[in-house]
Amino acid sequence: MARHSVYYEREGADRATRRANRRARYDVPARPQPSAIEAETGTGGGRRLRVDTHRATTRVLRVAYPFLAEGGLGADGTYMGSDVFSGGSFVYDPWVLYQSRVITNPNVLLAGVIGSGKSSTAKALITRSLALGHKAYVPCDPKGEWTAVAEAMGGATIKLGPGLATRLNPLDAGRKPATVEPDEWLRIVWSRRRALLGTLAESTLGRPLAAVEHTALDLALDTVCSQVATPTIPDMVVALFTPDSAFAERAGLRRTTLVDDGREVAHAIRRLVHGDLSGMFDGPSTTEFDPALPMVTLDTSWLGGGGNDEALRLTLACAASWLEAAVADPAAGNRYIVYDEGWRVMRDAALLRRMQEQWKLSRAWGVSNVLIVHRLSDLAAVGDLGSEARALAEGLLADCSTRIMLRQEPDQLSRTASLLGLTDVEIATIAKLPKGRALWRLPNRSFVVQLVRHAREVELFDTDARM
Repeated sequence: MARHSVYYEREGADRATRRANRRARYDVPARPQPSAIEAETGTGGGRRLRVDTHRATTRVLRVAYPFLAEGGLGADGTYMGSDVFSGGSFVYDPWVLYQSRVITNPNVLLAGVIGSGKSSTAKALITRSLALGHKAYVPCDPKGEWTAVAEAMGGATIKLGPGLATRLNPLDAGRKPATVEPDEWLRIVWSRRRALLGTLAESTLGRPLAAVEHTALDLALDTVCSQVATPTIPDMVVALFTPDSAFAERAGLRRTTLVDDGREVAHAIRRLVHGDLSGMFDGPSTTEFDPALPMVTLDTSWLGGGGNDEALRLTLACAASWLEAAVADPAAGNRYIVYDEGWRVMRDAALLRRMQEQWKLSRAWGVSNVLIVHRLSDLAAVGDLGSEARALAEGLLADCSTRIMLRQEPDQLSRTASLLGLTDVEIATIAKLPKGRALWRLPNRSFVVQLVRHAREVELFDTDARM
């Protein structure tokens, strides 16, 4: 036998045999043979891809590779469906997550194109939360989609529109919370009524009120409150057109001057009495909001489907004030307030200011505001870049810690990414989401969730019945 290096091999051993002996000596694994696909495409060739080792914490890796190895949000809350990447159940409750400091506020933004499952997602979240003791209020339902849902959940629907028998007095005081003193309650009611009247006037006039107009409105409200226990919009119109001399003198003004100062405001509010909205807010309420009901909706589909957005916005302002007392009651419990077709009510700066106040008070009131839009580019219709309305609308988005994004059109992706600060991976995910699947974006965490519906829910949430 001839000695070759450290091996002893038979003389005449071929090259393959000598190589096999060396591998066996040092336990070197044989080079894998390329697969059929690799051999056909030329990607194998027996060569190995060598990648440098990288080590990082899970805190860093979850940003570089989102959706992987995610533990979920816990088991306390409303079941929504399955986490696509982990395979586990996805449960959500804004009040539980706020208490655990996962989110900074309970407000929710829900966006998705038509046919993406946006309506089913919203209705599933609301109706399933009722079983946990939460309540819901839809202050503006322009298509009447929530009526059947409210009735099925044991709630009530208030149908409002010209020619209907229902009338709401937006200046109702509401029920006084047991924890509020009478004097303090009077100040709260006066402030709420004054804010509503200012919103109605600014929305109709299309501009902010002047200082003299604020004075005329203040004195008119003081006059009416001193005369009747529960003022109405017609009472305010009369007080603006014919101011009380005593209140004018007490403010150091002449009655004729006060008439001139409040003339345009009087004509603006008069629209609710003798204009296209007459019969809805021009007298005592014919119905009462029952805070004990699990769900209450305001069906405004009777306003017409012709795009009467101004009438819709004024109705929303009145309805929001009418129910604000019940929502602000500390003993009222947690409640969702759903703004469906949000793009239609976000074109008014005065109404946006009231919505922003409600957004800011969500934690104090224990409410979760849910804003539903088709696409975020709808903000472009709110106002010009740099305008107050645009800033207020974008502020509402910033005050939503939870963003539920269903499928968006390709031309909307860049706008969505810039407004919500989404990563490239999240944007690529949104672009190809099938119906009923959504990206749930929370601060520093993301989930892709497939909505799971019961057969009864499929029937109840159907919005394509006429198709």
